Amino acid sequence: MQMEAFDSRVTRRPSGFHFAIAGRIEFLNAADWDSVVAEASLFLSRRYLQSAQEEFAAKILRDFALVYDRDEPVAVIATQSFDVAGDQFLGVKLANKKGLPDEWKRKSLSLLKRRIMMCGNVHTWGPHGVAIAPGQDQERVWQGIAECLYRIRRADRLHGQVDYVIVKDLFDTDPLNAVALKPFRYRSLETEPNMVLTVDPRWQSMDDYLGSLTKRYRAAAKKVRKPFDCGSLTVSPIENVRGEADRILELYKAVASRAAVCLFELSVTTLPRMAESLAEDFVTIGIREDASLIGFVTIVRDRETAIGFYLGLDYEANARLPVYHRLLLAVIEQAIQWRCKAISFGRTALDAKSRLGCKPEATHVWIRHRVPLLNVVVQHVLKNVNHDEPPERNPFKDAESFSNQDD
Repeated sequence: MQMEAFDSRVTRRPSGFHFAIAGRIEFLNAADWDSVVAEASLFLSRRYLQSAQEEFAAKILRDFALVYDRDEPVAVIATQSFDVAGDQFLGVKLANKKGLPDEWKRKSLSLLKRRIMMCGNVHTWGPHGVAIAPGQDQERVWQGIAECLYRIRRADRLHGQVDYVIVKDLFDTDPLNAVALKPFRYRSLETEPNMVLTVDPRWQSMDDYLGSLTKRYRAAAKKVRKPFDCGSLTVSPIENVRGEADRILELYKAVASRAAVCLFELSVTTLPRMAESLAEDFVTIGIREDASLIGFVTIVRDRETAIGFYLGLDYEANARLPVYHRLLLAVIEQAIQWRCKAISFGRTALDAKSRLGCKPEATHVWIRHRVPLLNVVVQHVLKNVNHDEPPERNPFKDAESFSNQDD
C-alpha cells in the first residue's frame, strides 16, 4: 500500500485567515454572512439556518463560521456533528463482483462507529455546508476552510471526539472545487448521483412538457395523470402545513421506514417550520382521496432550481393508484410554474426518474479521519463500496420535432 506524500508545510501551519465561529447563526455578522452567500444555496441562507437550528438539538451539534481574509469575509461554513455507524452513513448496496464478500464489507463498515462532523446538511443533498464569496481564489480559500474545520473539531471535543470530517455534497457541475483539500488528507468518494431534469425554456405548461416526450413516455405520463382527473381524487397545494402536520408526518414515516438510510427522522415541527421560514420558496403538494390525504411532496425553490424534497405515501393507496408517480409529475409542474431551469430529484428511485427525463449528476463527498494512517485504510475500504447507476434513457423527442408534435 503506497501512501501519498503530503506537504506538511501546508497542513501544519496557520492558513493566514481569520475566523468567527458560533453555535447559533444569529451570533455572527449578518451582513458579512449575506454577502458571501449572495449567490449560494437557499439552504445556506440565514432564514433557513435560523429556523432549522432548533431541530434535533439533542442529537445534532451545529456550528457556524465566517472565514475572513483580513477584514473581508470570503467563506461561510455550516457544520453538524453527530454519532453514527459507518454502514448507516454510507447506505449503499455493496456489490459482490470482486474483492471481499459483501458480509465482510458490511462488517468492516459496521465497525466504523464513530462521531462525524459534517460540513453540510444531513437532511439535504447539495453543497449546503460551505460557500465561497464570488471572485475569490478558491484554492487558497479552501486552505482557510480546512483550518476552520480543524478549529471547530478541536473546540467541540467536550461533546465527543470527532473521528470523521465530511464535506458534502459537491456536484461535478458546481463551481466549488474541493481538490485543494487533498493536502489536508481528505479523500473524495463518489456517492449516488443526483437525478436532475433540465427544464426546457419552451415549457410554459405541463402540456408542453408532455408534448416534448416521445409517444411511449407521453402515454405513460398521461396514464399516471388520468385517475386523478376524477372528482374523488384531487392534487393541490396544502395551504396549512402545520394544521395537517400529524398526517403529513405519518405519511413521511411510512416512506422513511423503507429507506436504506434514515439517520434522523423528521419531527412533527420540521416541515411546518420550513414552510413558514421559506414562505413563497416552499410548496407542499397533497393528493387526497375523498378529502383524506394519501400522499404529499414538498418542493423547494433554490434560486433557479426546484428541489423535489420530502415525500410521503399511503402505501395501501399507492398499491391501487400511481400516487408516487403523480407526485413526481407535480414537482415538474411546480418547477415550470416557477420558471426554474432545473429540477433536482435527489438520489432515490433512479429508474422512475430517468423515465421523466432526468440525467445523473455525479456527486462527491470529501472524507478525513483524524488519524492520518486510517485515512489510507478508509480510502481502500470505500473503494469496495458501490452504488446503483441509473439506466440510460432519453424520453424526449429531438429538438426539431418538439414544435411539430405528432399527436
